[in-house]
Amino acid sequence: MVQPENAPAAPAVTAATWVISDLESGDVLAAKDPHARERPASLIKVLLAIVVIRELRPDQVITGTQEDANQEGTRVGIGEGGQYTVDQLLHALVMRSGNDAAFALSRALGGADAATDKMDALAKEMGALDTRAATPSGLDGPGMTTSAYDMSLIFRAAMKHEEFAAAAKTQKIDFPGYGGRPGFQVNNDNHLLREYEGFLGGKTGFTDDARHTYVGAAERNGRRLAVVLLRGEREQAPLSKQGAALLDYGFTLATAKTKPVGELVSKSPEAQPKQDGSAEKDDAASRPVSGEPTSDSARASADADRSAFGNVGLPLVILASVGILAVAGMWYRRRRARLARANRG
Repeated sequence: MVQPENAPAAPAVTAATWVISDLESGDVLAAKDPHARERPASLIKVLLAIVVIRELRPDQVITGTQEDANQEGTRVGIGEGGQYTVDQLLHALVMRSGNDAAFALSRALGGADAATDKMDALAKEMGALDTRAATPSGLDGPGMTTSAYDMSLIFRAAMKHEEFAAAAKTQKIDFPGYGGRPGFQVNNDNHLLREYEGFLGGKTGFTDDARHTYVGAAERNGRRLAVVLLRGEREQAPLSKQGAALLDYGFTLATAKTKPVGELVSKSPEAQPKQDGSAEKDDAASRPVSGEPTSDSARASADADRSAFGNVGLPLVILASVGILAVAGMWYRRRRARLARANRG
């Protein structure tokens, strides 16, 4: 557990890992195992939503397919031949966690593989180094991983997009029908919209491997806080209710003006500006939460310093090269001498 000194104890929740952060400043108010790698389930749709907002026009029309309709898990109700705008599918993705909507949007991005490649590239760009998307929808796949820290910074980035923030807070929309079937109403499945004061929206998730996951945000007294919970269980309460308890705790810390325990990065560490053309800038945003391990890129840099071309290896290589040249020179002189003697004979 990482929390401010002399702070009250955090509420007991079932989640194996969680983070409370400030949406504006990126301050981490408290956390538990923030970089533990877990399955995200449908929380990965937040990353997909950002890619969609960046690359597709909201009025672009996507025609539904039977493959969309056949997607496993939660579906909003896309049908073959149905006509849907990107904006409608984005709302269905965020509000109802439709795996069919995720698949349809991924087709518009070039297919599921192309969509996950774009999601992974965006995660790296943002500095979410614990995250890899194996499927656009969050259905479990080989290598699918994230952390509560990563989902906090991904959600923070998503909430800066008006399209995502609006969809997350929308209670209900009218959704098109297909094949002569009438349209229907889609309701937001995040109950805190109706139950928690100042709630700004969020996302639920569940798979057998990930268990229950949750992200949500709320505003009180000018402070906007977010909470992420991964690998939780519903035995004591729905994960949204456990998230509400952590949000309450976060607002208590904010009111007490406790010192943050860390900060969310604002961009990929590899892209951090250099100072005087050599040393990396000492930016608090590039440092991990207190007590957490350094990033993979930092470890890779340390490994490079220990390579054969590091401070010790390079002089050895130069010395060996000089020795080889000296031996070659001696061989050449001896060969010329033998040829001269042969010519005289």
